[in-house]
Amino acid sequence: MKKLLMALVLGTSLLAHAADKLVIGASPTPHAELLEHLKPMLLQQGVDLDIKVYTDYVQPNVQLVEKRIDANFFQHKPYMDEFNRSRGASIQAVADVLIAPFGAYSKKIANISELKDGAVVAIPNDAVNGGRALQLLDQAKVIKLTDPKNNMSTEKDIAQNLKNIKIKQLEAPMLPRVLGEVDLAIINTTFALEAKLSPSKDALILESGQSNYVNLLAARADNKDSPAMKKLVAALQSPESKKFILERFKGNIVPAF
Repeated sequence: MKKLLMALVLGTSLLAHAADKLVIGASPTPHAELLEHLKPMLLQQGVDLDIKVYTDYVQPNVQLVEKRIDANFFQHKPYMDEFNRSRGASIQAVADVLIAPFGAYSKKIANISELKDGAVVAIPNDAVNGGRALQLLDQAKVIKLTDPKNNMSTEKDIAQNLKNIKIKQLEAPMLPRVLGEVDLAIINTTFALEAKLSPSKDALILESGQSNYVNLLAARADNKDSPAMKKLVAALQSPESKKFILERFKGNIVPAF
């Protein structure tokens, strides 16, 4: 029995030693959770996944550009494109994985129709998610945008402010914390889930599953086609991954493959 146990320990140790290490940055929920679930499967395939958790939307890309991590999994393409444009970077999309529908939440009203004239609405302060929030408000007929398809819309692009809302821009992670202080807050699903909010149950407005904001695996041009990255893509788009997303997040997160 001792010999068998030693053999198993040695075998596991040799497998881990022989594995290709892949360092990936991710938001805590749902991204890091999914990666942790897939980690044992990838180790069996010779990929040692080292998951670095970030609670903001800037450092995962900065760290990727600086080659401190090999890939990241937290953002959608419009955000990545804007980061590349503003920072002179060239991060590339590797694979679509999931959709985390954007939602509007409130502790003061139960239906968007109850939103009062002059209400304070909090939205993310980054360009892309701010524009996405305005698109959601346009969808709910709270405002009318000059071009509802423009991902980069700002307050200047509001053609009609139908409820005379006052927009308050904040860092995305702060939005759940101010929910009791504003009339409405539009929150990224990552932070909504961390705050124990259920998008499918609690959101007064919610993007459809056909959202253009698909969360993706991103990497650099020099490593996006590496053997380890290809194994990670296969795992992220596997039936096991889809099953985990559907069962763990109960419709609040939608597979995009």
